[in-house]
Amino acid sequence: MITFEKVSKLYPHGVVALKDVTVTIESGEFVSIVGQSGTGKTTMAKLVIAEEQPTSGRVIIGDWDITHISHKDVPLLRRQIGVVFQDFKLLPQKTLFENVAFALEVSGAEHRKIQEIVPQVLKIVGLEHKQQRFPREVSGGEQQRIVIARALVHRPKILLADEPTGNLDAINANEIIELLLKINSFGTTVVLVTHNREIVNGLRKRVLVLDHGHLVSDQATGKYRL
Repeated sequence: MITFEKVSKLYPHGVVALKDVTVTIESGEFVSIVGQSGTGKTTMAKLVIAEEQPTSGRVIIGDWDITHISHKDVPLLRRQIGVVFQDFKLLPQKTLFENVAFALEVSGAEHRKIQEIVPQVLKIVGLEHKQQRFPREVSGGEQQRIVIARALVHRPKILLADEPTGNLDAINANEIIELLLKINSFGTTVVLVTHNREIVNGLRKRVLVLDHGHLVSDQATGKYRL
């Protein structure tokens, strides 16, 4: 599903973000990518969604080599990958329903399709009863649930969550992780980028550990070890 083949990413002034990383994440897996700040976690995430391109090596999503993906093909790739960030990036003047619908509108979806899909994803995240509220009227945990709902509208094969619990308290963070596990149970590949040791150790799922751009550990039921 996601393959890195000897991937390195160098930034100006000799900054090494990733160095010779080779790893494969299979379809349907739940994988945590961990490491201290500056170890390359977010760079890996950016390479998966083609926000960055590798300096060397290959990045493959499914059967698609996206190493040198053209600008015009990036939107097609991102419709196959749902993305959740720490920053909610919700539109404050739109209701929760409208925030989720907007992701379909910008891709040219028909009104009928929007009215069908949005209630479905709101139900998955447990917020169908609050769809007419505005972001300011719900909690931070509920705002993150809407971000996840928005990421699901294209029925992605991969859900990439980069520090999705970073702005949340422990209770809301655990609820978001439970939601990600639920989505994974549907068959969606989930990639969690995090520095939260407790969450990773509680998952007992596969863990990739990065240190100074190197993949130093890959354990099927790993823990956050640094």
